[in-house]
Amino acid sequence: MTYQEIHDAAANQVGPYCKNCAVCNGRACGNAVPGPGCKYPGNTAARNFDKWQEICVNMDTLCANTAPDVSFEMFGHRFSAPIFAAPLGSIDLHYGPKYKDQEYNAILIPAAAGYGVAAWTGDGVDPAVMESAARDMAAVGGIGIPTIKPWNREFVMEKLDILNAAGTFAVAMDIDGAGLPFLKKLNPNAGSKSVEEMRELIAYAKMPFIIKGIMTPQGARKAVESGAAAIVVSNHGGRVQGACPSTAEVLPSIVEAVKGEIVILVDGGIRSGVDVFRALALGADGVLIGRPILNMIYGGGEEGFRVYMDKIVAELKGTMTMCGAATLKDIDADKIWRG
Repeated sequence: MTYQEIHDAAANQVGPYCKNCAVCNGRACGNAVPGPGCKYPGNTAARNFDKWQEICVNMDTLCANTAPDVSFEMFGHRFSAPIFAAPLGSIDLHYGPKYKDQEYNAILIPAAAGYGVAAWTGDGVDPAVMESAARDMAAVGGIGIPTIKPWNREFVMEKLDILNAAGTFAVAMDIDGAGLPFLKKLNPNAGSKSVEEMRELIAYAKMPFIIKGIMTPQGARKAVESGAAAIVVSNHGGRVQGACPSTAEVLPSIVEAVKGEIVILVDGGIRSGVDVFRALALGADGVLIGRPILNMIYGGGEEGFRVYMDKIVAELKGTMTMCGAATLKDIDADKIWRG
């Protein structure tokens, strides 16, 4: 199937919150919470998309005529591209009843590993979601990154016990979910974490620990202090806190604060290989993409994932060719124009 055929097939599979737009730009879903939107004023996802489009790329074809190398190394493992599948949870509630989390992850995890990248998976109240993800990752050599909500200490450690035993490649915590009502109802309470609390949890994990939801240089510095191996610049907490800046806007200051001390990934509004190029030029080491991948899996299963990745990797390679970048390390601030 072609990209368009798979995308069109998803139209009857997702909804009602996700509209399966031709370009996932955060406008049609707006304030659709629960779902892919965000809290009032409902512009976080749209701002993410828009701000990447404001960055231009600098063409330079006076260079060696070589095939671009988009391979990417993180934590000693080489991936085929610096592009990960972002974690999504409560799939049937937010995006349509075709798949529950376990069914979606069972498609995504081997599809990503087979392509040479990695799937991040979501979390939920049901412990079976993470247990099944850990089993699916173990079946592909551990390649995958389960993402834990900022539960209370005891619950986080229970989940880490599962992942430690399964030998997953890495683990993440989406700390920007701290305001979710179901976390606040727990006793003992869950939500925001201090540097000391994070340091204890990171030490308990037997794999690299990633903190997702960093939006300030101060937050990035605290992540370094806590012992995290990587951060994800992400504002998906916009579902519980509106009026956030875009990830493209805050990424440069975060890079300035911690580049070289920690791996920096970015999530939010990245929708093309050109956007991936822009993110790397701003200093990110890699990117996460969520909703478009989900729609392609709803429309075409594992084939949908492969077709989507082929498309975005080809776009990244094409941009590198036209901008004189033979490897990812060649993509720097000189390759973009910001006005």
